[in-house]
Amino acid sequence: MQEQQHRIERQVHLPLSKAFEIALRNIRIRFGRSMITASGILLGIAFLATVITQIAAQNALNIEVTEELRMRNIWLVTLALLMSTIGITNSMLMSVTERFKEIGTMKCLGALDRFVVTMFILEGMLMGVIASVLGAVVGAGVQLLAIGFGQGWSVIGKLDWGVLTGRLGLCILLGGGLTFLATIAPAYRAAKMPPAAALRVEI
Repeated sequence: MQEQQHRIERQVHLPLSKAFEIALRNIRIRFGRSMITASGILLGIAFLATVITQIAAQNALNIEVTEELRMRNIWLVTLALLMSTIGITNSMLMSVTERFKEIGTMKCLGALDRFVVTMFILEGMLMGVIASVLGAVVGAGVQLLAIGFGQGWSVIGKLDWGVLTGRLGLCILLGGGLTFLATIAPAYRAAKMPPAAALRVEI
């Protein structure tokens, strides 16, 4: 009996690569919704990258940033990132609702709660990291163009590119971290869904 149970457990412990494959397939199938979900974090990170690039330009020109302006930037960036995180959570919860039958079928076929959680978190992280990279590139790129046309292209050559690149890298890590946090609740909701009840739901 114990040996039979061990064989069953081995069958339902799917590898991480399978969860990654399913997450990637779900993004492709629901590409439109995935783009809407990713756009929230993209815009938030783009705004943060814009502020960081502007501060780097001010430092290169030895322009002192007032405490009032610094606090305003912090407030605006925090608000933008908070709204992005809430938007991702909402979109992922809607995705869970739309996929009741799919999740129920997977669980009836033996998928463990841990696998379902991993699948949804990977899906969210894929969108979040890609959106964060694009957001950092777009935000910094637009601001660099604005600086070049407005203050002269020589300013760009004076930027501390090491510091700027490092801070943009932190933007990407922040975007990935926020996406991870935003995906936890929807992932656990999907994992705790009773399989039989999910299969009876009409969407």
